[in-house]
Amino acid sequence: MDFAKKLKVSPGKRVRLKHCDPGETFGYAKDDETRRLTEKAVARMDALQALLYAENKRALLIILQGMDAAGKDGTIRHVMSGVNPQGCRVTSFKVPSHEESEHDFLWRAHLAVPQRGEIGIFNRSYYEDVLVVRVHQLVPEKVWRKRFDQINMFEELLAENNITVLKFFLHISKDEQKKRLQERLKDPQHQWKLAPNDFGERKFWDDYVRAYDEALSRCSTDQTPWYIVPADHKWLRNLAISRIIAQTLEGFHMKYPKPSFDFSHYKIK
Repeated sequence: MDFAKKLKVSPGKRVRLKHCDPGETFGYAKDDETRRLTEKAVARMDALQALLYAENKRALLIILQGMDAAGKDGTIRHVMSGVNPQGCRVTSFKVPSHEESEHDFLWRAHLAVPQRGEIGIFNRSYYEDVLVVRVHQLVPEKVWRKRFDQINMFEELLAENNITVLKFFLHISKDEQKKRLQERLKDPQHQWKLAPNDFGERKFWDDYVRAYDEALSRCSTDQTPWYIVPADHKWLRNLAISRIIAQTLEGFHMKYPKPSFDFSHYKIK
């Protein structure tokens, strides 16, 4: 199945998340075959990352957005498990620091953009500046509304400089979020991830849905489209995202560079 084609938000399309099933499986099941397909895609990503690093002509930026407990950390842990840490960097976007707040909202993002040969992963991103700030009215509407066009221009700049941007919205249901938060309450290994606002934010669920509807609609372009990934089933999420990343890397048609010197007369003693 071509997940990229199936999950892509067509430019100009008006998104309504309530019409997208977060529990969709597309006929796949949690079985050995799905695990094999995911492992194959992850292994392919590993091989292609080595090519990306060696060729040093372009970069890949992966953006993960979603409600609390949507699986952003889990996606990084499982989908990116095979890549070489030397050529991959993860940046988590939390509440802006004082220094970051003294600059425009895209400043800290541009600092974290991967250099040529690298894969960069944004756990949340500059999209928070049209989501959280909107829901909690942290800035006037006339300010955050302008940011849609500013984001599109920023991503166009990246694309024109050989930085491919893959944007995944991890789409979970409110019931699934409740289940995952309850599981964290019971699991000492995950309790540390909880914060008071994880529970308080649930009352803004519908506001966030409306904010995401507009962000996904306004900022899915030909060069940098959004992908809405059904994420109630973690195994389906991992399969879809790993396949899309591998397919994107394959589309670069990369080649290993030729040696920088003639080593034919060298002998290893």
